[in-house]
This record gives sequence, structure tokens and C-alpha cells, in this order.
Amino acid sequence: MAGQFEAIPGGGAAVALDEIEISILRSLAVQLLELIGPGDEPAKGEDPSPASGGDAPWPPYFAEGPSEPPSDPALARLFPDAYGFGDDTDDELREYSSEFRRFTENDLRDRKREDGLAVVRGLDALSASGEGGAVLKLTPDDCRHWLGALNDLRLTIGSRLEVSDEDEGESLYRLRDSDPRKPMVMAYLWLGALQETLVETMMP
Repeated sequence: MAGQFEAIPGGGAAVALDEIEISILRSLAVQLLELIGPGDEPAKGEDPSPASGGDAPWPPYFAEGPSEPPSDPALARLFPDAYGFGDDTDDELREYSSEFRRFTENDLRDRKREDGLAVVRGLDALSASGEGGAVLKLTPDDCRHWLGALNDLRLTIGSRLEVSDEDEGESLYRLRDSDPRKPMVMAYLWLGALQETLVETMMP
């Protein structure tokens, strides 16, 4: 089980993590949450409508998001255009992408934020003890959140490493230990292994 997820009886998955792995995963998840940004959900018990007296918009809590793609390359990977990519995209597709983003990006951010929070909370609840660390056990619902977060972490790190295709990704294995990108590459490859084995546990 060490270093990879395995299926557990009754559904879900488990993986053995040592204290360093727990710390790294938590730090990466927190950085991902900071990149995604805070949510706009109302506080518990707070009226979400902008005005009292039944003037709340329909549907409840609805708010339009941005219409332009993020300038940060990592965020652009997390929130890509829906129709067409790059400078060659025609004006009509740009307009479709803009409208689609305006009505969907906030929900997508909420989902990604929820995935990241699930990772942080799961790791916080996990108490690593002794040299062997601890075993993280996930429910089927937890697995879906973790899979989403692991994917987002790899997209983010891959963007920072400028990994654009499989061939370039393969070159990461051949980096010298003295390369300053090496720690980030090791995290990228490790997250990929976790993601792959988690997917395998979720397959029927």
C-alpha cells in the first residue's frame, strides 16, 4: 500500500503516508486553494440576497463570473476556454467561450475549492504516528474529491514546469539532480502515481 492507493472493502481507497508526505500534500493543497481564491458563499445564517423583501435574483446565489480567461498560465490550465484555443480562434468561438465562462466559471471554482478543502481536511484528520506514518482511508465520495484535487495539482505544477505534451513530460525523468526544477518534478511525478492508482481503485 505504501506510495499507492489500494481499494478497500465496501468501496473507497486507502494509502499509507509518512509525515513528510502528509506535510507536502497539505502544503500543495493549501497553495492550490490560495491560487483558486476564496469563495463568495454567504456566511451561515446570512441572507444571500442583495436586498431584503424578496428582491433576491433567481436562481438563488447566482452570480455571473468573468468572461475573459485568467492571465496566470496555471489558472488558465485549470479554467480553459470551452471553445477553441489560442490566437487562431475565430471571433464567433471567442464569443461562445466568453459566454460559457461567464456562466460556469464560478461553479467550477467552487467545485475545485471543495476538492482542495477535502484534501486538507482529510490530512488534518490523519494523525501520523511513528516511523511508519499513517494510513489515509477515503470513502467513495472522498475519492472523487481527491481525484479532482490531484488532477488540479498536476495541471498547476505542469503549467509551472511548462509541460505541454507527453513527450516533454517524459523528459522530466531525465533531469539532473542539480536542476532547480527537480523538487517540483518529483512532486509532479509522485502526484501522477497517486492519481493513477486512485483511478484504478475506482474502476468497476
